Amino acid sequence: MSQLTLVRVSAERPGQMRAVSPEIGLAGILAGQEADLAARQAQLATSRAAVSRMVAERASHRTNHGERLLGIDAIHHRLERMGHCATTEILSSQPGNQRPEDLLASRPADTEALGRGITMRTLYQSTVRNQPHVTAYAHWLLSRDSEVRTIPATPQRLVIVDRAQALVPIDPADNRQGALYVTEPGILAALLDLFEQAWNTAVPLGAASPEDPRTSLTPTERELLRLLSSGLTDDAAGQRLGISSRTVGRHMSSIMERLGASSRFEAGIKAAHRGWL
Repeated sequence: MSQLTLVRVSAERPGQMRAVSPEIGLAGILAGQEADLAARQAQLATSRAAVSRMVAERASHRTNHGERLLGIDAIHHRLERMGHCATTEILSSQPGNQRPEDLLASRPADTEALGRGITMRTLYQSTVRNQPHVTAYAHWLLSRDSEVRTIPATPQRLVIVDRAQALVPIDPADNRQGALYVTEPGILAALLDLFEQAWNTAVPLGAASPEDPRTSLTPTERELLRLLSSGLTDDAAGQRLGISSRTVGRHMSSIMERLGASSRFEAGIKAAHRGWL
């Protein structure tokens, strides 16, 4: 209990403990959790940038540990081969909106892999919670002992099989550029670290995305503040979060109202002063 800051050593009675006001104790717990979450989000952003650089370097040429795949058919063919050869696990991160036809095309391969006892962990963007066809597919995965979580901003689109092979976009900002199939241990280690960092900050599907009890910010609002404070435009931040620029504006209006700010500049100052960033 003392580690939770709900009791402290008594100054009057050596060797005994005294109770701490719940408001003070719980505030200390929340502050520690918020600091830990902020640190993990910063680490995730750093890892995302590092992985993007590594992939871009390898994408410029083919090596014994990588292969450029151009065209949707080539990418689907490689994904089918990877899934068929899986022996233990398949990890995937799926940013943005998911098209019904893509999920329909994935179902046979997923059914076959799950039937062989393959462990599957899937990371979606939080906005899919408002997409019935995605939540239906996710609950189908959950019913077969898979794990599904959501996060406001997924690291990038990727699939990792057996921790030995992976498929990532050549350019995360434009999937039409093709994909890179990699087996190089260095890149795989970075991709796995990126996935696990994102997974550890994500919320299991079916669980609520809780508001911060101190700030009333949702995870999406907190990530939006972080992205905008880093210099991204509304369009760029919205693209990262899978929401429209109009929705970004609505979120910011709500945040400004809670802060009592008349401009975004003032909101940024007040948010930083209150420890929201």
